[in-house]
Amino acid sequence: MWGRMFLKPVGIGKICRILDYRALFTMQLKTKEFESLFTDGLNGIADIFKKHQFELRIAGGAVRDLLSGMRPEDVDFATTATPDEMKSMFQAGGVRMINNKGEKHGTITARLHNENFEVTTLRVDVQTDGRHAEVEFTTDWQKDAERRDLTINSMFLGLDGTLYDYFNGYEDLQNRKVRFVGSAAQRIQEDYLRILRYFRFYGRIATQPGQHEPDTLQAIRDNASGLASISGERIWVELKKMLVGNHAAHLLDLIYELGVAQFIGLPEGGNVEELKSVWQRSHGWSAKPMTLLSALFCCSNDVDKLDLRLKISKEEKNLGLFLVKYRNKLLKAQDEPQALIPYTDFIIDSREPDVQLKVCELLKYQGEGQLLYEMKRWTIPRFPVSGHDLRKMGITSGKEIGTVLQNLREIWKKSRYQMDKEELLSQVNRS
Repeated sequence: MWGRMFLKPVGIGKICRILDYRALFTMQLKTKEFESLFTDGLNGIADIFKKHQFELRIAGGAVRDLLSGMRPEDVDFATTATPDEMKSMFQAGGVRMINNKGEKHGTITARLHNENFEVTTLRVDVQTDGRHAEVEFTTDWQKDAERRDLTINSMFLGLDGTLYDYFNGYEDLQNRKVRFVGSAAQRIQEDYLRILRYFRFYGRIATQPGQHEPDTLQAIRDNASGLASISGERIWVELKKMLVGNHAAHLLDLIYELGVAQFIGLPEGGNVEELKSVWQRSHGWSAKPMTLLSALFCCSNDVDKLDLRLKISKEEKNLGLFLVKYRNKLLKAQDEPQALIPYTDFIIDSREPDVQLKVCELLKYQGEGQLLYEMKRWTIPRFPVSGHDLRKMGITSGKEIGTVLQNLREIWKKSRYQMDKEELLSQVNRS
Protein backbone atom coordinates (compact mmCIF):
# COMPACT_ATOMS: atom_id res chain seq x y z
CA MET A 1 0.00 0.00 0.00
CA TRP A 2 2.65 2.45 1.03
CA GLY A 3 5.00 1.35 -1.72
CA ARG A 4 2.65 2.72 -4.37
CA MET A 5 3.01 6.26 -3.04
CA PHE A 6 5.59 8.86 -3.93
CA LEU A 7 6.18 10.70 -0.68
CA LYS A 8 8.49 13.66 -0.80
CA PRO A 9 9.25 15.65 2.39
CA VAL A 10 8.90 19.39 1.96
CA GLY A 11 11.68 21.67 3.18
CA ILE A 12 14.90 20.53 4.80
CA GLY A 13 13.23 18.15 7.20
CA LYS A 14 9.94 16.82 8.46
CA ILE A 15 9.37 19.83 10.71
CA CYS A 16 8.61 22.71 8.39
CA ARG A 17 7.27 25.38 10.71
CA ILE A 18 5.85 25.87 14.16
CA LEU A 19 2.34 27.10 14.94
CA ASP A 20 1.63 27.70 18.62
CA TYR A 21 4.48 25.39 19.58
CA ARG A 22 3.04 22.49 17.56
CA ALA A 23 5.10 20.89 14.81
CA LEU A 24 3.51 20.85 11.36
CA PHE A 25 4.48 17.82 9.33
CA THR A 26 4.17 18.17 5.58
CA MET A 27 4.99 16.00 2.60
CA GLN A 28 3.92 15.56 -1.02
CA LEU A 29 1.35 12.96 -2.03
CA LYS A 30 1.33 11.82 -5.63
CA THR A 31 -0.82 8.74 -6.20
CA LYS A 32 -3.24 7.61 -8.87
CA GLU A 33 -6.06 7.73 -6.29
CA PHE A 34 -5.30 11.39 -5.54
CA GLU A 35 -4.93 12.35 -9.19
CA SER A 36 -8.21 10.62 -10.08
CA LEU A 37 -10.09 13.22 -7.99
CA PHE A 38 -9.28 15.98 -10.45
CA THR A 39 -12.37 15.97 -12.62
CA ASP A 40 -13.56 18.92 -14.67
CA GLY A 41 -15.77 19.84 -11.73
CA LEU A 42 -12.98 19.94 -9.15
CA ASN A 43 -10.65 21.77 -11.49
CA GLY A 44 -13.37 24.37 -12.06
CA ILE A 45 -13.96 24.83 -8.32
CA ALA A 46 -10.21 25.05 -7.66
CA ASP A 47 -9.81 27.76 -10.31
CA ILE A 48 -12.50 29.87 -8.66
CA PHE A 49 -10.81 29.76 -5.24
CA LYS A 50 -7.41 30.45 -6.79
CA LYS A 51 -8.77 33.42 -8.73
CA HIS A 52 -10.17 34.95 -5.54
CA GLN A 53 -7.03 34.07 -3.52
CA PHE A 54 -8.64 31.76 -0.95
CA GLU A 55 -7.06 28.49 0.14
CA LEU A 56 -8.89 25.25 -0.60
CA ARG A 57 -7.85 21.89 0.81
CA ILE A 58 -9.23 18.38 1.07
CA ALA A 59 -10.17 17.67 4.69
CA GLY A 60 -10.72 14.86 7.19
CA GLY A 61 -11.64 11.33 6.21
CA ALA A 62 -10.81 11.73 2.53
CA VAL A 63 -7.21 12.57 3.45
CA ARG A 64 -7.05 9.51 5.68
CA ASP A 65 -8.35 7.30 2.89
CA LEU A 66 -5.94 8.71 0.31
CA LEU A 67 -3.00 8.14 2.65
CA SER A 68 -4.21 4.55 3.05
CA GLY A 69 -4.09 4.03 -0.71
CA MET A 70 -7.85 4.22 -1.22
CA ARG A 71 -9.94 6.52 -3.36
CA PRO A 72 -12.43 8.14 -0.97
CA GLU A 73 -16.15 7.75 -1.64
CA ASP A 74 -16.84 11.25 -0.34
CA VAL A 75 -14.52 14.22 -0.43
CA ASP A 76 -15.02 17.19 1.89
CA PHE A 77 -13.19 20.46 1.40
CA ALA A 78 -12.15 23.20 3.81
CA THR A 79 -11.37 26.83 3.01
CA THR A 80 -10.38 30.16 4.46
CA ALA A 81 -13.30 31.81 2.61
CA THR A 82 -16.44 32.57 4.61
CA PRO A 83 -19.85 31.30 3.43
CA ASP A 84 -20.75 34.79 2.16
CA GLU A 85 -17.47 35.00 0.26
CA MET A 86 -18.06 31.56 -1.27
CA LYS A 87 -21.58 32.49 -2.34
CA SER A 88 -20.29 35.66 -3.95
CA MET A 89 -17.55 33.77 -5.79
CA PHE A 90 -19.86 31.02 -7.02
CA GLN A 91 -22.52 33.48 -8.16
CA ALA A 92 -19.91 35.48 -10.06
CA GLY A 93 -18.62 32.28 -11.66
CA GLY A 94 -22.08 31.05 -12.62
CA VAL A 95 -21.86 28.03 -10.31
CA ARG A 96 -25.15 26.73 -8.93
CA MET A 97 -25.47 26.21 -5.16
CA ILE A 98 -27.77 23.61 -3.61
CA ASN A 99 -28.87 22.46 -0.15
CA ASN A 100 -28.39 25.57 2.00
CA LYS A 101 -29.07 23.70 5.26
CA GLY A 102 -25.38 23.58 6.12
CA GLU A 103 -24.76 27.27 5.64
CA LYS A 104 -25.16 28.20 9.31
CA HIS A 105 -22.39 25.70 10.08
CA GLY A 106 -20.18 27.16 7.36
CA THR A 107 -20.88 24.65 4.58
CA ILE A 108 -21.74 25.65 1.03
CA THR A 109 -22.55 22.97 -1.55
CA ALA A 110 -21.66 23.90 -5.10
CA ARG A 111 -22.71 21.91 -8.17
CA LEU A 112 -20.50 21.97 -11.24
CA HIS A 113 -20.28 19.52 -14.17
CA ASN A 114 -22.91 17.28 -12.51
CA GLU A 115 -20.84 16.95 -9.32
CA ASN A 116 -21.53 18.29 -5.83
CA PHE A 117 -18.73 19.86 -3.80
CA GLU A 118 -19.20 20.50 -0.07
CA VAL A 119 -16.88 23.26 1.06
CA THR A 120 -16.75 24.32 4.71
CA THR A 121 -15.18 27.44 6.21
CA LEU A 122 -12.49 26.80 8.83
CA ARG A 123 -14.11 26.90 12.27
CA VAL A 124 -13.43 26.99 15.98
CA ASP A 125 -15.91 25.86 18.61
CA VAL A 126 -17.15 28.69 20.78
CA GLN A 127 -19.52 26.61 22.90
CA THR A 128 -20.47 22.91 22.97
CA ASP A 129 -23.10 20.96 24.90
CA GLY A 130 -22.03 17.40 24.08
CA ARG A 131 -24.28 17.24 21.03
CA HIS A 132 -24.05 20.51 19.11
CA ALA A 133 -21.47 23.25 18.80
CA GLU A 134 -21.67 26.98 18.28
CA VAL A 135 -18.87 27.92 15.93
CA GLU A 136 -17.15 30.98 14.63
CA PHE A 137 -15.12 31.17 11.46
CA THR A 138 -11.34 31.42 11.31
CA THR A 139 -8.50 31.39 8.82
CA ASP A 140 -6.27 29.31 11.11
CA TRP A 141 -5.91 25.76 9.79
CA GLN A 142 -4.46 24.44 13.04
CA LYS A 143 -7.39 25.70 15.09
CA ASP A 144 -9.79 23.89 12.77
CA ALA A 145 -7.71 20.70 13.03
CA GLU A 146 -7.75 21.07 16.82
CA ARG A 147 -11.55 20.75 17.00
CA ARG A 148 -11.64 17.46 15.09
CA ASP A 149 -12.08 14.14 16.86
CA LEU A 150 -9.17 11.84 15.98
CA THR A 151 -5.64 12.58 14.80
CA ILE A 152 -6.13 10.45 11.68
CA ASN A 153 -9.15 12.63 10.78
CA SER A 154 -7.48 15.97 11.46
CA MET A 155 -5.24 16.27 8.40
CA PHE A 156 -5.61 18.49 5.33
CA LEU A 157 -4.36 17.91 1.80
CA GLY A 158 -3.65 20.76 -0.56
CA LEU A 159 -4.69 20.41 -4.18
CA ASP A 160 -0.99 20.37 -5.08
CA GLY A 161 -0.60 17.20 -2.99
CA THR A 162 0.89 18.85 0.12
CA LEU A 163 -0.15 17.16 3.36
CA TYR A 164 -0.71 19.37 6.42
CA ASP A 165 -0.60 17.38 9.63
CA TYR A 166 -0.59 19.19 12.99
CA PHE A 167 -1.26 16.28 15.36
CA ASN A 168 0.83 13.34 14.10
CA GLY A 169 -2.11 11.84 12.25
CA TYR A 170 0.10 10.48 9.46
CA GLU A 171 2.38 8.74 11.96
CA ASP A 172 -0.63 7.31 13.82
CA LEU A 173 -2.10 6.05 10.55
CA GLN A 174 1.16 4.35 9.64
CA ASN A 175 1.30 2.75 13.10
CA ARG A 176 -2.41 1.84 12.97
CA LYS A 177 -3.10 3.85 16.13
CA VAL A 178 -6.37 5.58 16.97
CA ARG A 179 -5.97 8.60 19.23
CA PHE A 180 -8.02 11.66 20.06
CA VAL A 181 -6.70 15.08 19.13
CA GLY A 182 -5.30 16.49 22.38
CA SER A 183 -7.32 15.63 25.48
CA ALA A 184 -9.59 12.60 24.98
CA ALA A 185 -11.95 13.80 27.72
CA GLN A 186 -12.28 17.26 26.18
CA ARG A 187 -12.94 15.88 22.69
CA ILE A 188 -15.58 13.50 24.05
CA GLN A 189 -17.32 16.20 26.08
CA GLU A 190 -17.63 18.31 22.93
CA ASP A 191 -19.67 15.50 21.32
CA TYR A 192 -20.36 12.31 23.25
CA LEU A 193 -20.97 10.40 20.03
CA ARG A 194 -17.19 10.47 19.63
CA ILE A 195 -17.05 7.55 22.05
CA LEU A 196 -18.68 5.34 19.43
CA ARG A 197 -16.71 6.95 16.62
CA TYR A 198 -13.55 6.00 18.49
CA PHE A 199 -14.69 2.36 18.64
CA ARG A 200 -15.73 2.41 14.99
CA PHE A 201 -12.41 3.75 13.77
CA TYR A 202 -10.48 1.43 16.05
CA GLY A 203 -12.19 -1.47 14.27
CA ARG A 204 -11.28 0.05 10.93
CA ILE A 205 -7.69 1.10 11.57
CA ALA A 206 -6.12 -0.98 14.38
CA THR A 207 -4.53 -4.30 13.46
CA GLN A 208 -4.94 -5.90 16.89
CA PRO A 209 -7.62 -5.74 19.60
CA GLY A 210 -6.77 -4.38 23.02
CA GLN A 211 -4.13 -1.80 22.07
CA HIS A 212 -5.92 1.20 23.54
CA GLU A 213 -4.30 4.03 25.47
CA PRO A 214 -5.30 3.79 29.17
CA ASP A 215 -6.15 7.51 29.30
CA THR A 216 -8.56 7.07 26.40
CA LEU A 217 -10.38 4.20 28.07
CA GLN A 218 -10.62 6.16 31.31
CA ALA A 219 -12.04 9.17 29.49
CA ILE A 220 -14.67 6.93 27.89
CA ARG A 221 -15.58 5.39 31.24
CA ASP A 222 -15.85 8.79 32.90
CA ASN A 223 -18.06 10.25 30.16
CA ALA A 224 -20.17 7.26 29.08
CA SER A 225 -23.34 8.70 30.62
CA GLY A 226 -23.17 11.59 28.16
CA LEU A 227 -24.40 9.21 25.46
CA ALA A 228 -27.82 9.27 27.15
CA SER A 229 -28.39 12.69 25.56
CA ILE A 230 -27.50 11.54 22.04
CA SER A 231 -30.30 10.56 19.66
CA GLY A 232 -30.82 6.87 19.04
CA GLU A 233 -30.60 7.29 15.28
CA ARG A 234 -27.08 8.77 15.51
CA ILE A 235 -25.97 6.03 17.90
CA TRP A 236 -27.33 3.29 15.65
CA VAL A 237 -25.46 4.64 12.62
CA GLU A 238 -22.14 4.43 14.47
CA LEU A 239 -22.92 1.11 16.15
CA LYS A 240 -23.78 -0.57 12.84
CA LYS A 241 -20.53 0.60 11.27
CA MET A 242 -18.59 -0.71 14.25
CA LEU A 243 -20.32 -4.10 14.09
CA VAL A 244 -19.28 -4.72 10.48
CA GLY A 245 -15.66 -3.69 11.11
CA ASN A 246 -12.76 -5.60 12.61
CA HIS A 247 -12.60 -6.46 16.32
CA ALA A 248 -16.38 -6.09 16.75
CA ALA A 249 -16.57 -8.73 19.50
CA HIS A 250 -13.69 -7.14 21.41
CA LEU A 251 -15.23 -3.68 21.09
CA LEU A 252 -18.67 -4.85 22.29
CA ASP A 253 -16.97 -6.45 25.28
CA LEU A 254 -15.25 -3.13 25.95
CA ILE A 255 -18.55 -1.25 25.63
CA TYR A 256 -19.92 -3.35 28.50
CA GLU A 257 -16.71 -3.16 30.54
CA LEU A 258 -16.59 0.65 30.34
CA GLY A 259 -20.25 1.11 31.26
CA VAL A 260 -21.34 2.37 27.84
CA ALA A 261 -23.92 -0.34 27.05
CA GLN A 262 -26.66 0.91 29.38
CA PHE A 263 -26.77 4.30 27.65
CA ILE A 264 -27.11 3.02 24.08
CA GLY A 265 -29.97 0.54 24.42
CA LEU A 266 -28.01 -2.68 24.87
CA PRO A 267 -29.44 -5.15 27.40
CA GLU A 268 -28.13 -5.22 30.94
CA GLY A 269 -26.02 -8.34 31.34
CA GLY A 270 -26.00 -8.99 27.59
CA ASN A 271 -24.52 -12.34 26.57
CA VAL A 272 -21.12 -11.09 25.43
CA GLU A 273 -19.64 -14.60 25.34
CA GLU A 274 -22.35 -15.70 22.90
CA LEU A 275 -21.65 -12.64 20.78
CA LYS A 276 -17.94 -13.50 20.71
CA SER A 277 -18.80 -17.01 19.52
CA VAL A 278 -21.18 -15.77 16.84
CA TRP A 279 -18.67 -13.19 15.62
CA GLN A 280 -15.95 -15.83 15.43
CA ARG A 281 -17.99 -18.40 13.53
CA SER A 282 -19.69 -15.92 11.17
CA HIS A 283 -16.56 -13.90 10.41
CA GLY A 284 -16.07 -13.48 6.67
CA TRP A 285 -19.72 -14.08 5.76
CA SER A 286 -20.85 -10.43 5.99
CA ALA A 287 -23.32 -11.00 8.81
CA LYS A 288 -25.69 -8.09 9.24
CA PRO A 289 -25.18 -5.87 12.32
CA MET A 290 -28.42 -7.15 13.86
CA THR A 291 -27.30 -10.75 13.37
CA LEU A 292 -24.29 -10.12 15.58
CA LEU A 293 -26.11 -7.91 18.05
CA SER A 294 -28.93 -10.42 18.56
CA ALA A 295 -26.44 -12.70 20.31
CA LEU A 296 -26.62 -10.29 23.27
CA PHE A 297 -30.39 -10.71 23.63
CA CYS A 298 -32.03 -13.27 25.89
CA CYS A 299 -35.61 -12.63 24.72
CA SER A 300 -37.79 -10.57 22.41
CA ASN A 301 -38.17 -7.91 25.11
CA ASP A 302 -34.49 -7.03 24.64
CA VAL A 303 -35.15 -6.37 20.95
CA ASP A 304 -38.12 -4.14 21.83
CA LYS A 305 -35.98 -2.13 24.27
CA LEU A 306 -33.25 -1.68 21.67
CA ASP A 307 -35.82 -0.45 19.17
CA LEU A 308 -37.25 1.99 21.72
CA ARG A 309 -33.81 3.54 22.27
CA LEU A 310 -32.25 3.39 18.79
CA LYS A 311 -35.29 3.61 16.46
CA ILE A 312 -34.07 0.74 14.32
CA SER A 313 -35.87 -0.07 11.06
CA LYS A 314 -38.80 -2.47 10.90
CA GLU A 315 -36.68 -4.94 8.90
CA GLU A 316 -33.87 -4.82 11.48
CA LYS A 317 -36.29 -5.34 14.36
CA ASN A 318 -38.00 -8.26 12.62
CA LEU A 319 -34.62 -9.89 11.93
CA GLY A 320 -33.65 -9.55 15.61
CA LEU A 321 -36.96 -11.08 16.74
CA PHE A 322 -36.58 -13.90 14.19
CA LEU A 323 -33.06 -14.81 15.32
CA VAL A 324 -33.93 -14.73 19.02
CA LYS A 325 -36.93 -17.01 18.35
CA TYR A 326 -35.32 -19.56 16.04
CA ARG A 327 -31.57 -19.63 16.81
CA ASN A 328 -31.98 -22.68 19.09
CA LYS A 329 -35.18 -24.04 17.54
CA LEU A 330 -34.53 -24.24 13.81
CA LEU A 331 -31.49 -26.50 13.46
CA LYS A 332 -29.94 -28.64 10.74
CA ALA A 333 -30.90 -32.32 10.35
CA GLN A 334 -28.45 -34.77 11.87
CA ASP A 335 -28.36 -36.79 8.67
CA GLU A 336 -25.73 -34.87 6.69
CA PRO A 337 -27.29 -35.24 3.20
CA GLN A 338 -30.59 -33.96 4.62
CA ALA A 339 -29.04 -31.18 6.74
CA LEU A 340 -30.69 -28.32 4.83
CA ILE A 341 -34.20 -29.82 4.81
CA PRO A 342 -35.45 -28.29 8.12
CA TYR A 343 -34.60 -24.84 6.74
CA THR A 344 -36.14 -25.35 3.31
CA ASP A 345 -39.28 -26.85 4.84
CA PHE A 346 -39.53 -23.89 7.18
CA ILE A 347 -39.28 -21.47 4.26
CA ILE A 348 -41.95 -23.35 2.28
CA ASP A 349 -44.36 -23.22 5.24
CA SER A 350 -43.54 -19.72 6.42
CA ARG A 351 -45.46 -16.53 5.81
CA GLU A 352 -42.60 -14.39 7.14
CA PRO A 353 -41.58 -11.61 4.73
CA ASP A 354 -38.06 -12.09 3.30
CA VAL A 355 -37.87 -15.43 5.06
CA GLN A 356 -35.06 -16.85 2.91
CA LEU A 357 -32.84 -13.85 3.71
CA LYS A 358 -33.61 -14.28 7.41
CA VAL A 359 -32.72 -17.96 7.27
CA CYS A 360 -29.42 -17.03 5.61
CA GLU A 361 -28.66 -14.74 8.56
CA LEU A 362 -29.66 -17.55 10.93
CA LEU A 363 -27.17 -19.87 9.21
CA LYS A 364 -24.46 -17.24 9.63
CA TYR A 365 -25.37 -16.94 13.32
CA GLN A 366 -25.12 -20.73 13.69
CA GLY A 367 -21.84 -20.93 11.79
CA GLU A 368 -23.23 -23.22 9.08
CA GLY A 369 -21.09 -22.06 6.18
CA GLN A 370 -21.76 -24.98 3.83
CA LEU A 371 -25.51 -24.80 4.39
CA LEU A 372 -25.37 -21.04 3.83
CA TYR A 373 -23.73 -21.66 0.46
CA GLU A 374 -26.43 -24.20 -0.46
CA MET A 375 -29.23 -21.94 0.75
CA LYS A 376 -28.03 -19.03 -1.39
CA ARG A 377 -28.15 -21.29 -4.46
CA TRP A 378 -31.56 -22.74 -3.60
CA THR A 379 -34.65 -21.30 -5.28
CA ILE A 380 -37.98 -21.52 -3.49
CA PRO A 381 -40.09 -23.97 -5.54
CA ARG A 382 -43.69 -23.17 -6.37
CA PHE A 383 -46.34 -25.52 -4.98
CA PRO A 384 -48.04 -26.72 -8.18
CA VAL A 385 -51.59 -27.34 -6.88
CA SER A 386 -54.22 -24.68 -6.20
CA GLY A 387 -57.74 -24.63 -4.80
CA HIS A 388 -58.97 -24.11 -8.34
CA ASP A 389 -57.49 -27.50 -9.31
CA LEU A 390 -59.41 -29.18 -6.49
CA ARG A 391 -62.68 -27.44 -7.37
CA LYS A 392 -62.33 -28.77 -10.93
CA MET A 393 -62.20 -32.24 -9.33
CA GLY A 394 -65.51 -31.61 -7.58
CA ILE A 395 -64.31 -30.59 -4.13
CA THR A 396 -66.35 -27.50 -3.22
CA SER A 397 -66.13 -27.17 0.56
CA GLY A 398 -63.64 -24.47 1.51
CA LYS A 399 -62.68 -26.37 4.66
CA GLU A 400 -62.10 -29.58 2.74
CA ILE A 401 -60.06 -27.79 0.08
CA GLY A 402 -57.83 -26.36 2.83
CA THR A 403 -57.34 -29.78 4.42
CA VAL A 404 -56.53 -31.49 1.09
CA LEU A 405 -54.11 -28.75 0.08
CA GLN A 406 -52.27 -29.10 3.39
CA ASN A 407 -52.04 -32.87 2.98
CA LEU A 408 -50.79 -32.51 -0.59
CA ARG A 409 -48.23 -29.96 0.55
CA GLU A 410 -46.84 -32.47 3.07
CA ILE A 411 -46.61 -35.15 0.36
CA TRP A 412 -44.88 -32.65 -1.94
CA LYS A 413 -42.35 -31.73 0.78
CA LYS A 414 -41.55 -35.42 1.40
CA SER A 415 -40.83 -35.79 -2.31
CA ARG A 416 -38.30 -32.96 -1.87
CA TYR A 417 -40.57 -30.74 -4.00
CA GLN A 418 -40.20 -33.05 -7.04
CA MET A 419 -43.80 -34.19 -7.59
CA ASP A 420 -45.70 -32.27 -10.25
CA LYS A 421 -49.39 -31.31 -10.35
CA GLU A 422 -50.61 -34.53 -11.98
CA GLU A 423 -48.69 -36.71 -9.54
CA LEU A 424 -50.05 -34.80 -6.57
CA LEU A 425 -53.65 -34.74 -7.79
CA SER A 426 -53.46 -38.50 -8.28
CA GLN A 427 -52.95 -38.71 -4.51
CA VAL A 428 -56.14 -36.85 -3.61
CA ASN A 429 -58.32 -39.88 -2.91
CA ARG A 430 -55.56 -41.38 -0.75
CA SER A 431 -54.43 -38.14 0.96
